[in-house]
Amino acid sequence: MYAFAGIAVPNASYGMTLKVCYDHWPPMTMFPIQGAPARGVVIDMVEHIYSSKGYQLAFYEVPLARGLDMVAEGLCDMLPEYLYSADSDSGFVYANEATFSYDSAFVIRKEDDWRYQGIHSLTGKRIATGPGWDYSSMSTEYQSHIDDPKNADLIEIIAGHDDVVDRIFKMIKDNRVDLYADNDLVLQHVLNQLKLDKDLRIVRPGLEKKLVEIPIFSKKIPDDKRRELINLWNHGRLAIKGEIEQAFLNKYKVSLGE
Repeated sequence: MYAFAGIAVPNASYGMTLKVCYDHWPPMTMFPIQGAPARGVVIDMVEHIYSSKGYQLAFYEVPLARGLDMVAEGLCDMLPEYLYSADSDSGFVYANEATFSYDSAFVIRKEDDWRYQGIHSLTGKRIATGPGWDYSSMSTEYQSHIDDPKNADLIEIIAGHDDVVDRIFKMIKDNRVDLYADNDLVLQHVLNQLKLDKDLRIVRPGLEKKLVEIPIFSKKIPDDKRRELINLWNHGRLAIKGEIEQAFLNKYKVSLGE
């Protein structure tokens, strides 16, 4: 699945091929495997928007950090989802239209009656997360709680490539950690895939703010070409709101505002 991470990518050609770097964050972006060719909700949307305008898409399945580097270097034209920041890296430009503004939620054991009611409700709870994962755009207090050395014994950092969230769910089931926060759609997808609905449940509300993810485009692309690609995304994303958007979500058995 990581074959593209270590190979040389041909020099950029700015014709009708769109080079897309993306990481594994199911069901939004997924690495296809034998017998499971789906690439996720967001990749399906990208393909729908650009294929309808005559573009062929070339996909590079890489870890997020490598994808960001490849966009900055001009080896990829775009990365479909990246956390919005006003202090973004100078190697890329954000589109105007987000892929989604995601609600977050928590997953806990079925019998647990815990609910998130601000930072005080995390006292004594064993929290799972990944290395370097940043929740500050959704809740600065939650991120501070995770980073606080006083809480180190209660924070379980799970490392890995494409199975971290799956392992976290199993750890909650086995009472090794108590809770985990993520994009609501990601939690729905993993719960469905692992068939753990008898053991775990998703609880809402999640963190205070939504997670806004926006496509980024390389500054190495000629200006007029980059503007064209961004405009196609902006207009295309607006055009698929509603029934078409819901059809993409239905394919992966997830829904907004569940």
